[in-house]
Amino acid sequence: MRALIFIMALLVTLPAVAEKVDFTLKDLDGKPVSLSDFRGKWVIVNYWATWCPPCLEEIPDLVALYEDNRDTIVVLGIDFEEVNSDYLREFVDSHLISYPVMNTEPVPVTELGPVLGLPTSYIISPEGELMARQEGPVTRAAVEKYIARKQQAAAVMEPVTQPPGVSGQ
Repeated sequence: MRALIFIMALLVTLPAVAEKVDFTLKDLDGKPVSLSDFRGKWVIVNYWATWCPPCLEEIPDLVALYEDNRDTIVVLGIDFEEVNSDYLREFVDSHLISYPVMNTEPVPVTELGPVLGLPTSYIISPEGELMARQEGPVTRAAVEKYIARKQQAAAVMEPVTQPPGVSGQ
């Protein structure tokens, strides 16, 4: 069982040397929103659809994650279906989705990578690097745990600097 968990972790975690990614889509008001607008924060890009039951199940967790961590985490919901904009706006309002929502037509490979099933979420670092991908629902707790683990690992990897006038010997 541990081997299976390890293999799955390898599949959803992308290489340590990640490249910076970006895209621009229009929000529900027609205003362009770019991934790079949120540099300095963790970004959860969530591909979903109004007809998708697992997508609907994760919405409350994503709203809570966004609402309680606005200083450090942004959730971007990308509705991945051909749908009328008035219907989508009504859906977002009725489900109390407070994070930014955009719409795009479904394609097999997005700017971030493949979306083979819904929901699919990508985690982007504050530096704009693609860090992980999850097919299937995500939870607030899992996202927060992943980010905390990455922040802890980054803190361990930071170089130690010597105060001026202190030699390293």
